[in-house]
Amino acid sequence: MWTSGRMSNAKSWLGLGMSLYFWGLMDLTTTVLSGTPTPPGKLEALLSDKPQSHSRTKRSWVWNQFFVLEEYTGTDPLYVGKLHSDMDRGDGSIKYILSGEGAGVVFTIDDTTGDIHAIQRLDREERAQYTLRAQALDRRTGRPMEPESEFIIKIQDINDNEPKFLDGPYVATVPEMSPVGTSVIQVTATDADDPTYGNSARVVYSILQGQPYFSVDSKTGVIRTALMNMDREAKEYYEVIIQAKDMGGQLGGLAGTTTVNITLLDVNDNPPRFPQKHYQMSVLESAPVSSTVGRVFAKDLDEGINAEMKYTIVDGDGADAFDINTDPNFQVGIITVKKPLSFESKKSYTLKVEGANPHLEMRFLNLGPFQDTTTVHISVEDVDEPPIFEPGFYFVEVPEDVAIGTTIQIISAKDPDVTNNSIRYSIDRSSDPGRFFYVDITTGALMTARPLDREEFSWHNITVLAMEMNNPSQVGSVSVTIKVLDVNDNAPEFPRFYEAFVCENAKAGQLIQTVSAVDQDDPHSGQHFYYSLAPEAANNPNFTVRDNQDNTARILTRRSGFRQQEQSVFHLPILIADSGQPVLSSTGTLTIQVCSCDDFGHVLSCSPEAYMLPVSLSRGALIAILACIFVLLVLVLLILSLRRHRKQPYIIDDEENIHENIVRYDDEGGGEEDTEAFDIAAMWNPREAQGGGAPKTRQDMLPEIESLSRYVPQTCAVNSTVHSYVLAKLYEADTDLWAPPFDSLQTYMFEGDGSVAGSLSSLQSATSDSEQSFDFLTDWGPRFRKLAELYGASEGPAPLW
Repeated sequence: MWTSGRMSNAKSWLGLGMSLYFWGLMDLTTTVLSGTPTPPGKLEALLSDKPQSHSRTKRSWVWNQFFVLEEYTGTDPLYVGKLHSDMDRGDGSIKYILSGEGAGVVFTIDDTTGDIHAIQRLDREERAQYTLRAQALDRRTGRPMEPESEFIIKIQDINDNEPKFLDGPYVATVPEMSPVGTSVIQVTATDADDPTYGNSARVVYSILQGQPYFSVDSKTGVIRTALMNMDREAKEYYEVIIQAKDMGGQLGGLAGTTTVNITLLDVNDNPPRFPQKHYQMSVLESAPVSSTVGRVFAKDLDEGINAEMKYTIVDGDGADAFDINTDPNFQVGIITVKKPLSFESKKSYTLKVEGANPHLEMRFLNLGPFQDTTTVHISVEDVDEPPIFEPGFYFVEVPEDVAIGTTIQIISAKDPDVTNNSIRYSIDRSSDPGRFFYVDITTGALMTARPLDREEFSWHNITVLAMEMNNPSQVGSVSVTIKVLDVNDNAPEFPRFYEAFVCENAKAGQLIQTVSAVDQDDPHSGQHFYYSLAPEAANNPNFTVRDNQDNTARILTRRSGFRQQEQSVFHLPILIADSGQPVLSSTGTLTIQVCSCDDFGHVLSCSPEAYMLPVSLSRGALIAILACIFVLLVLVLLILSLRRHRKQPYIIDDEENIHENIVRYDDEGGGEEDTEAFDIAAMWNPREAQGGGAPKTRQDMLPEIESLSRYVPQTCAVNSTVHSYVLAKLYEADTDLWAPPFDSLQTYMFEGDGSVAGSLSSLQSATSDSEQSFDFLTDWGPRFRKLAELYGASEGPAPLW
């Protein structure tokens, strides 16, 4: 049998005794309720400490709860309680083991005595209880002597936490002038102590600051108004300090505070009032409409929507001349000009202005009327004004044929001032750059200064200026729009050059052209043109004119059988007249060409040369024939060109092939200058090679080493064909006995600068005027024997072929 105990203080012993008694009763109650007979002496065994002689079923543990006060501050471990097995004889053979929550860390057990101690400071607010398990083992064998069982260690609360306002500080509002007891806000304080144990967590609220304006409910923390007629305009902000104290507010309890900032909301409890009952203002008579005259202000102690103001003119002789509007930002009344003012007409005005709140609260109407009035006196000041035109705009219509100097309108202006100064008139020349008009300086008579032409300018917009005689800076202006009316001064004419065609096989009455006309005039009834043959062509036997009565006319043939060979072109004069007053007309000429056409009336040709072709030959067939002829001609020329340029291979013995001996040698080359050795253009234009001017000379050879073409007779190069030119060159080569019989012009390039041999060209090798000696070639050996012979003396020219 297990027992548990605690001997730290009287309270612990009392708790232990009550626990034992409780568990004994529970065991007894369980037995009775279950119907099981209670073993003899069990109740006595529970109520007394005397051992019983009878036996009963043994429980492993006497289950119990241990209680430990939190926040122990002693230096020694805090004794919690004692576990003891009835098998423990006190000889140390039993070993007690503690496990579970906090075992070994928070709680330790003496394995011999079973004493439990707390080795750390306990805080109920962090953890209220611990569940542990205890076991008794045979120290020698380690065999469990008792079954393992759980027990609980509860942390008993002490008042170590003050109340806290977790949502503070608070901000609240309440309307001003609220009744007493109006709820403002509820504050709540939280105490971390155990609310089920004592009064540690029972909080009571009180107000430390804010009286007598506000109060707080001690239980609920609801803050209410405590003073009537609190005026926002007198005091708007309040700082209230609320205290929460535990232990039911008793002495020794802990307390916490919070701040509540309360603002009074505005209500419309103050009527507007004008600080002055009379305003004096002035305005220039030249002030434009909607310009500001002055401002009035009705003061209202309220704010926001409760201070909004509406200003109106309720009386006075200036209600039709002035207007008043409310500035929504500053709640002032702005007086503006409603219509133009005139010092000469009225010099002063009086207005009665009212300012009122548009938003009212019925419960404050007894505080007085929420409106006020004031009187505004406005004086109109005189200014020197520019002349004024009456009317302010002129529209004039004038025909374009009006005579120069005709008065078309009288422009009138006057000085609105009392002095009534004299006026001088002029035209703003920027509005009349062409200077078509003129205005009389004193009378304002607007006259024409140049002829008007509606077709050039149909509208004129000019500006007439009026200036005061005594004050030239005062200038008025007026716009004058002049519409130039049309008169019939332009004859109709063809819009373009008309050219028509008539077939040789045309029939009488056949349409060949439709003509129209244009007229720059613009009559009110619209244009209407009349067409006819000119008087000189009234009896024209070939063509006639038919008016379509729609401003167009048709040109018809009067006969058939036109012949190009007889007359290829006809010029038909047509008279065009308009319907204006007076009637104007002009003569236009229609050019008509006679053309050959097919049976369908399609024009084939309008040239007389076309008659040389067969009548039945169409244009398409003619083009096809010409194309075939051109292709055949190209083929013939190509064949002839290939035959002329075909090269025949030479079958000459290597020993006698002088051409090979001359060409096949290793020369150094003249570089880019080799390209100038021979001008191929000479092959296509032989006359250029032998014409006037100095012959082309190579830049890399001596002057005497040139082509022998200058020795070719003129008659040999007369023919312009390439064949004749080649023949001339063959003749030139044959004049040199030492030259091979080449069949084409061969030009050998200069070997290059710095060569001992100089040029190896055979051209002009036989000329008598050569100053260069080639005797050194005989010293070069047999390989250059032929070359040495080529540069030898010539025996004379061969006979001409």
